[in-house]
Amino acid sequence: MVRKLSRQEAKDVLLGCAILGTGGGGSLITGCRTVDEDYGAGLCYELIPLEETEDDGYYTSPYNCGSISDVDERDPFFSYPMEAKRPTVNAVKALEEFTGKAMSGVVSIEYGGGNTAQAFTTGAHMGIPTVDADAAGRAVPELQFSTFYVKEQPISPLSVATVIGETAVFNHIPDDARAEALVRSLSVVSGKTVSMSDHLITGKNLKFSVIPDALSYAEKVGRASRMAQEAGEDPVAAIVKAGDGWRLFDGIVSEDCSWYDEGGFTCGTIEIDGIGNDEGNHFKVWFKNENMILWKNGEPWIVCPDMICLVETGDANPVLNPRWYKGMAVSGLGFRCHEMWRSERGLGILNPGFFGFDYNWTPIEEVLA
Repeated sequence: MVRKLSRQEAKDVLLGCAILGTGGGGSLITGCRTVDEDYGAGLCYELIPLEETEDDGYYTSPYNCGSISDVDERDPFFSYPMEAKRPTVNAVKALEEFTGKAMSGVVSIEYGGGNTAQAFTTGAHMGIPTVDADAAGRAVPELQFSTFYVKEQPISPLSVATVIGETAVFNHIPDDARAEALVRSLSVVSGKTVSMSDHLITGKNLKFSVIPDALSYAEKVGRASRMAQEAGEDPVAAIVKAGDGWRLFDGIVSEDCSWYDEGGFTCGTIEIDGIGNDEGNHFKVWFKNENMILWKNGEPWIVCPDMICLVETGDANPVLNPRWYKGMAVSGLGFRCHEMWRSERGLGILNPGFFGFDYNWTPIEEVLA
């Protein structure tokens, strides 16, 4: 049964997605602003269970792709008029026009305050629901890091749209890695971000290719954090309980952390000195848009595909890369990745070795046992 989300429920979903987004997935502030704009205009976000999708209906994932650092307003791209307020809608419409197939719904490609909001707003503007599912169960830096790829569902045809009104459709792309190279290149010359619509898929195939109930799970986490804050309780503890995760450490960002943009990605490290029960321990996080490797006292500790999430210790606001500063009090949280990432094919796609680290993955629950 399709559920109409209240404005607060929609924001709880986005908060949970931002917390669980491992440092990426887009701006929660922007996502909540989108919610307010849409609901203020009389729109409503609708959520449909994965099992209720139409077997012969068509679904697609609209989202933004690019670097997560701030844009440079001196970029010549910004000399053009910004004509497209919802470029993801343009991307879906371009895909519909090219294929002749009307969409029955949209699917979140990854967790994030920004990208999950893009699925919601695109569906609302097109009058179709968002599926209660996600194609990563976290945020991820590259297009091939999706459960669609784990389940060998094709990424093309895919469409790309920009805020200046451009659209393009790629009919056939050999694989997701090639799609990543193409789209990332377009983002570099388009103000660091392009909008997309990809993984055109029937409901029959969708049912085994994405993580079911993923947005409801994120909503549970976001609601727990909000309600704990409202009650004057510890929101970090509430998040861990609601998400069935672990509080890995509490600490203080110990120095101005280094980061850089390269090839359309934001990469860097965060150095953290433990406090309280973690005093005397030092932690380091490496990210490529999203947090991928966590060291404890110089030794690899928690690694992808399991989830490394940072929140501000006091209010549990998600810490997005690279928006942290020396002296920030943070709590490190850990969560199990979905079982699809733990399959042989899943681990062959998303693992420390992909990023150049010679580390083996050990399930987080075994590391922390």
